[in-house]
Amino acid sequence: MTRKENIVCAPKIVMAVLPLLALVVMLVGSIYLFGDETTGGPGQIALIIAGILAGGVGVLNGHSWEALEIGAAKSIQRALPAMFILLMVGTLIGLWMLAGTIPYIIYYGLQILVPEVFYIASVVLCATVSISIGSSWTTAGTVGLALVGIAAASGLSVEMTAGAVISGAYFGDKLSPLSDTTNLAAAVTATELFAHIRFLLWTTIPALLVALVLFGIVSLSASADIDQSRIDSVSLAISENYNLSLVLMLPFLVTLVLAALRKPAFTALFWGAVTAALLALLTQPQLVNETGNVLATIWRVAANGYTANTGNAVLDELLSRGGMESMLNTIWLIISAMFFGGMMEKSGALNTLGRYLMIGVESAGGLVRRAGITSLAANLVTSDQYLAIALPARIYADNFQAKNLQTKNLSRVLEDFGTVTSVLIPWNTCGAFMAATLGVATGDYLIFCLFNLVSPVLSYLYALFNFKIEYTDSAELSDEAAA
Repeated sequence: MTRKENIVCAPKIVMAVLPLLALVVMLVGSIYLFGDETTGGPGQIALIIAGILAGGVGVLNGHSWEALEIGAAKSIQRALPAMFILLMVGTLIGLWMLAGTIPYIIYYGLQILVPEVFYIASVVLCATVSISIGSSWTTAGTVGLALVGIAAASGLSVEMTAGAVISGAYFGDKLSPLSDTTNLAAAVTATELFAHIRFLLWTTIPALLVALVLFGIVSLSASADIDQSRIDSVSLAISENYNLSLVLMLPFLVTLVLAALRKPAFTALFWGAVTAALLALLTQPQLVNETGNVLATIWRVAANGYTANTGNAVLDELLSRGGMESMLNTIWLIISAMFFGGMMEKSGALNTLGRYLMIGVESAGGLVRRAGITSLAANLVTSDQYLAIALPARIYADNFQAKNLQTKNLSRVLEDFGTVTSVLIPWNTCGAFMAATLGVATGDYLIFCLFNLVSPVLSYLYALFNFKIEYTDSAELSDEAAA
C-alpha cells in the first residue's frame, strides 16, 4: 500500500497575508515597548513567530514541516556570506582601532574639517569610493566609519553623517559595474549591464543632486554646531596615545585596492585586518603590550573588540568598539529575518501575494510602479535586498514583455526601490549591517538617508507621468501616450 501524498495548494490571500500582518503588529508593538532596543531581541522574536505562522500556512496547504524547514534553511544559507562579512568587519574595526588607522583618520580629519561642507563632502567622498569598488558595505566600514568618528569628535550630528555616508555609498553601489546588486538586477531581467547603468542615470543623478542640495542647506549652519574645545581635547588625546604616521593608512589602502580589484569582500576585509594586526605590532607597542602577551591582545581585540583607555571620555566611547562579538546580535537578526522570508517563500504565501499584486494594473506606468512597490515590500518581508530584486523580477518579467516594455525598465525600478531601501529597514540585512558598523540605529539615521529616500520617489513619479519609460516598439509608445 503506497503512502498517500499531500496535495499542495496555493494559500488563499487571507492566509498569505496573515503572517505579514502579524509581523507588522509585533514589530510595531516591540518598537513601542522597547524603542531602539527592538533589534536586540524583540525584533528577532517577532520574526521567528511570524515565520512559524507562515510555516503553519504552508502546512495547512499541504506542505510538510520538514520541507518548510529545508526551505527556511536554504534562505538562511543565502545570507551566510553576509554573516561572515559581518564577522570580518567586526574584526577589522577592532584591529584598525588598535593599529591607529581610524584614530589617524579622525585626527587629521579634525585638523582639516570644514564644517560648512562636511556633510556634502561625506556624500561625495563615499560616492567616489563606492563607485570605484562597487561595495556600499566596504565603503561604510572604512571611510564611513571614520567620517562618523570625525562628526562625533567635533560635535556634529552622527545621525546626519551616517545618512550622508549611506547616501554616497548607495549612489556608488547603484551605478558601479563592480556592484553585486547592479549585476544582479541586470542579470535577472536579461538586461545588458551598461545599458542598465546608463538607464539608471535618469533617476540616480537627480536623486543625488537633490540630496546634495539638502545636505548643503544643512551644512551651512553646521559651523554653529562645532565644539572647538572638544576637537582640541580629542586631538590631544589621540596624539598622546597613538604613534601617528602616514603608514597607518596601509590597512585602509590594502582593503580598498583589493576591493577595487574585485576580490571577494571577505578577502579584502580579511587582509585589511591582518595588515592592521601586523602594523599594530610595529607602530603601537604601548597598546599591544598592555596585557604582556601581544598575541593574546590581538586575539582578544579581533574577537571581543578594542577598549580604549585614553583618559578622554568622548574618545574612549568613540574608539571602544569592534570585534566579532559586536556583530553577533546583527547575525541573530539576519538569521531570524531569513527564517521568516524562507517560510513565506516556501509556503507559497509570496507567490499568492505576487498574483494579487497584478490586480488593477493596466498601464505600463502602473506596471512599473507596482514592480517598484513590490520590491520595497519584498525588502520588508524577506529582509534581503537580493530577494527584493530577484523575486519581483520573476513575478513581473512576463508582464513587462506583454506590454512591450524594454527589460531595462524593470531592472532600473528594481534598483530604485530594492537596492536603496534595504538600508532603511532595521531587520533587513543591510539596515542591520549599517547600524552595527556605524554605531547609529537605523531609526536614527533613516530620515537623513536623503538619496535613498528620494530615489524611489523620483522613480515612482517618472512612472506616474510616463517619463523615460522605453518600449520595444515605438508604436506602443504612441499608444501609451495617447492613453
